[in-house]
Amino acid sequence: MMHRSVVALALAAGATACRPPHETPAAAQQTGRIVMDSVVPRDVALQQFRKCCARVDSLSGGASSRHALIQRFMRSIETRDTASLRALLLNRDEFAWVYYETAPQGLPPYNLSPALMWFLLEGNSGKGLGRALSEYGGHAFGYVDHVCDSSVVHEGANTIVGPCTVRRVASSGDTVAVRLFGLLLQRGGRWKFITYANKL
Repeated sequence: MMHRSVVALALAAGATACRPPHETPAAAQQTGRIVMDSVVPRDVALQQFRKCCARVDSLSGGASSRHALIQRFMRSIETRDTASLRALLLNRDEFAWVYYETAPQGLPPYNLSPALMWFLLEGNSGKGLGRALSEYGGHAFGYVDHVCDSSVVHEGANTIVGPCTVRRVASSGDTVAVRLFGLLLQRGGRWKFITYANKL
């Protein structure tokens, strides 16, 4: 199926077979679920998750501004450049070392473990990117501009922006707004997408 092949290409760099010992990957493959040990302390779960990740303290790739990031994303969708799309998206190492610790979803009252939170981010990203490439990949998008929510959230050294909408000129000549991606992350002057989850 084309959708699955697109997702595999787009997110291959973030995938890994290494999982914390309190997970059961065989069961996850059979049932589509990840079984978690809810009694594992957060710091222990993060330590185990990080064993499969290179230690980083900054973002790599991405872009130097929000505008440049979104422009690169649009060009990559138009040209179906999955390598570029991977470089614009938060990867597993960055998630483990610079994003998870201050993300609200990993803190009370949500307390998502890093493995489960990464699983959800990666899955939603893959689905969203597959839809975007299926709908708009391979031809001119008709980009006009973009508008992001005015509220900005600071989480430690991270700045979170979004959601954003992109305006385009449709084949009918009308200008329409679409939600093509999820939240944006800025850290140390670099910008990346946290997820490609969208509303298409």
